[in-house]
Formats: sequence, structure tokens, C-alpha cells
Amino acid sequence: MEKYILLTSGRGPRECNLAVKLVLERMRSEAKQYGLKMETVEAEEIDGLPCSLVLKLAGEAISVFIDRWIGTICWICPSPFRPNHRRKNWFLEVKNWYPVQPVAKMNLKDVQFQAMRSSGAGGQHVNKVSSAVRATHLPTGMMVQVMDTRSQLQNKEIAVLRLEERLLELERLQKNAGKNQSWKNQIDVRRGDSKRIFSGPKFKEL
Repeated sequence: MEKYILLTSGRGPRECNLAVKLVLERMRSEAKQYGLKMETVEAEEIDGLPCSLVLKLAGEAISVFIDRWIGTICWICPSPFRPNHRRKNWFLEVKNWYPVQPVAKMNLKDVQFQAMRSSGAGGQHVNKVSSAVRATHLPTGMMVQVMDTRSQLQNKEIAVLRLEERLLELERLQKNAGKNQSWKNQIDVRRGDSKRIFSGPKFKEL
């Protein structure tokens, strides 16, 4: 069983990024106690501190572990970077993370061809011979119709190329959508109603 979670400071100040690092260290310790494997699959840093991390968890007790962490985490501590700063509460959020699923790659075994009569201009030959092709990519349901030539074989080859182009475009759109959602998740951090609260330089839980 595998699941992903996101730790993010929401583009907060450096203290919040330090809190992300401290939470990661605490998570690693707890993951061992739960018999889980934890791997960092994405990381973004600012000035040597993580501002967002995507972690992959594997093991039987994932649900119990995640339930202990999903939500807002508060660290109460005077700023280690700004000695006279009045603020002492630093927030980050732990969220479920759903990676973008890759688009199925083109495989001729996944393409279903259907011969059909061509329509439109082209003379008697085009109207009488089933040279046109309808090609369906079964994993995605994408379909193209090709009647560019009088050769069914050539029309099949063109259909495959057009399906490949559509798959590449679908992959591009999904990646862009994933990036937009990723950015939204990273900048959106709820403050208050904390799931867990830690205190002081030693990061003790209250």
C-alpha cells in the first residue's frame, strides 16, 4: 500500500520552512515506529530550508500514520532568525497528495481499427471501396477517422500518428493541470485549529 502526502509552509517566512524540516524529522522517527517506508519524491527549498515536500509512504499502517498528521501543524517558538520578533506561532500544513497519473503510451495492441466507406469528393472509387479507417485508442477512448488516401494501410498509419499526437497533447494538458493544482496546494495553508502543536527549539509536542 502506498500513499503520498504534502508538507508545505505556504510560502511562509523562514521560520515556517524550519518547521517543515522539524516535522519531516519527527515524521521519519514516527514512520519507523509504524514500520513504514518513507521517501521524499519532490522537494523545494528556499535558503537551504524546505518550503514544500512530497513524501511517499509505504506499509500496512499508512492510514493510522497519516491520520495523525493531516491538517495544520503549529510550532510555538521564538524566532531563531529574528531575536526580537513578536510572532511565536509558525504554521505549516500536511495534506493528502495525488500524483498526476501518466497518460497511456501508444501501443498498437491498444488500437482498434474499423474499416469504413469514405465520404465526400473523390469519385466512384472513394465511394465504393472501404478505404477509410476509424481508429480507437481503447485505454483512453480517443477516436480518429482518416480518409486521406485511397490506401487503407496508409490511412491506418496516419490514424496511429494522429492518435499519438492527441495522447501527447493530453499528457501536456494533464501536466499543466497538475502543476497548477500543486501550486495552489503549496500556497494555501490554513492557520488555526491545529492538528498537532509543538513547542520550543527541541520541538516537544504539547
